[in-house]
Amino acid sequence: MIQLPLEVYRVDMKYIRNLHNIDDRIFSVSPQIGKDERPFLGIIIICNEHKYCVPMSKPKKKHEKMRDKIDFKKMIHNGSLIGVLNFNLMIPVENAQIQRIDTQIRKHDNMDTRKKKELLIKELQWCNEHISDLTNTANVLYQKYITGENFAARRQCLDFKRMELECEKYNS
Repeated sequence: MIQLPLEVYRVDMKYIRNLHNIDDRIFSVSPQIGKDERPFLGIIIICNEHKYCVPMSKPKKKHEKMRDKIDFKKMIHNGSLIGVLNFNLMIPVENAQIQRIDTQIRKHDNMDTRKKKELLIKELQWCNEHISDLTNTANVLYQKYITGENFAARRQCLDFKRMELECEKYNS
């Protein structure tokens, strides 16, 4: 598969809940616990012929002091931390489980929607400026994990093979 320019995608809530039941490190989006307003958003990167969604998160105070690593990247725009990518929590997806987010600002958008779209545009611009590095990071992490290599971030990673099996099962 060829890696196309990156877009931001929302992942199906039922699929995320299903994966969360297997590994609770996957961000919950359950309405039962008040998390339905926190959609699972990410960029899609090809790893070993599988589409993987690398989750994007809002920056937290702790992220400011963290350095980029094989499982984590900071998105910086004009010197400000605007978001982070968690490669260790990337999940396999199929087209049926993802929906591209429309980032085009429209005149009928309210102020809150406009601000969210402006942030997504900045994050997406940063991701596409660093597409080679992001694709390489995801694939190196994936290969190290799959081959059983011992590395510092291994314990923080999801079990990618188990997630792929669950993805296949979910789609059949």
